[in-house]
Amino acid sequence: MKKQPVVAVVGATGAVGREILDTLARRNFPHAEIRALASSRSAGTSVDFGSKQLTVQELTEDSFTGVDVALFSAGGSTSEKFAPCAVKAGCVVVDNSSAWRMDPAVPLVVPEVNPDDLAWHKGIIANPNCSTIQMVVALKPLHDAGRIKRVIVSTYQAVSGTGQKAIKELENQVRQLFNGQEATNEVYPHRIAFNCLPQIDVFLDNEYTKEEMKMVLETKKIMGDDSIRVTATTVRVPVFYGHSESVNIETEKKITPKEARAILSQAPGVCVLDNPGEKIYPMPIVAAGEDETFVGRIREDETIANGLNMFIVADNIRKGAALNTVQIAETLLERDLLRVP
Repeated sequence: MKKQPVVAVVGATGAVGREILDTLARRNFPHAEIRALASSRSAGTSVDFGSKQLTVQELTEDSFTGVDVALFSAGGSTSEKFAPCAVKAGCVVVDNSSAWRMDPAVPLVVPEVNPDDLAWHKGIIANPNCSTIQMVVALKPLHDAGRIKRVIVSTYQAVSGTGQKAIKELENQVRQLFNGQEATNEVYPHRIAFNCLPQIDVFLDNEYTKEEMKMVLETKKIMGDDSIRVTATTVRVPVFYGHSESVNIETEKKITPKEARAILSQAPGVCVLDNPGEKIYPMPIVAAGEDETFVGRIREDETIANGLNMFIVADNIRKGAALNTVQIAETLLERDLLRVP
């Protein structure tokens, strides 16, 4: 029997870090030890791991001695500084930040879509952007069936994608407005309560936001097909958990809505909710707290020969971050890839 790995969770006190710990416990991830790492401000505090409490240790360059896999959820600058230290110590890193995603030497992986890319890792594996993950989980089986030529996606993204401060800001603004007070904002450039913000991250020179270009570039890399044309509009909405996406695809081979439902019903990680007559379709309140990616409103795009529209929803903290991270670690373990080459 192979020895069980020592696992480190970096950023263990954040929303995603706590969810990673919960997911590891919930899925009974094999382990000899779980280390909870965070900044010096959090050192000495406790975090939950199943029915146990873990004492948070300060993240330092020496934190990875004896660690087999480190699951990072602490931001790009932290990852850029400490991931190489982990690899040098012989640890495999699965990173949630955007720091390594477009590095050609780093696999960008969604286990339901491109698990074979893990075979060429050099110590670091990137976890994709949350909005990209749920989209490619639904698109890959359709791409295999009919080859997708073009994707048009508009997102409706929950505030939890920005972190705990954004959740608190939405809570506070709703309370302020109901009490007849002026809503104050610090996290977002405008009020988010009862509003939609067509800006996620900063604007780039091409007038797309960084979030939009993440979806464009990451989709091509994960799907392994640079010929797919992708355009995105990403919007922040006053929802706590669950990203929603309106997706239009054009395929080379025609796929009917009935065929698409049948294909997606058999796809790993996908749950089809598509009975509009009974008002059954994906919604954030359905996806919150669930592992699956929900797909519905599947219908033909009547303006082109081979087009489909669909609505995709997933819990952005679960499948969009923590679950996908843990699934990558599980796949590494199953394929005996939990080692630095």
